Amino acid sequence: MASNLFKALTTSLNRPSNSRSLCLVSGQISNHTAKWMQDTSKKSPMELINEVPPIKVEARIVACEGDTNPALGHPIEFICLDLKEPAVCKYCGLRYVQDHHH
Repeated sequence: MASNLFKALTTSLNRPSNSRSLCLVSGQISNHTAKWMQDTSKKSPMELINEVPPIKVEARIVACEGDTNPALGHPIEFICLDLKEPAVCKYCGLRYVQDHHH
């Protein structure tokens, strides 16, 4: 098992940089997942969430639930917006910034 893992890791290090790397043994990945990971024309979930502009909030603290429907969201996360740069939700990656009306 260790030699298979070593082979998979060394093979993934020798791949071109435009392909997504696999950290699991290749035999444990389904064909569908392997096809998705090789298709570099599709954006990753983090690339998609980074395209969402920071959400402006007037308050100092925001409660992020990930979605308006609680069944589709994540546990509630209270985020403090005292810093100048956007604060990021640790569950969904949405960014929030305090909107000052001065």
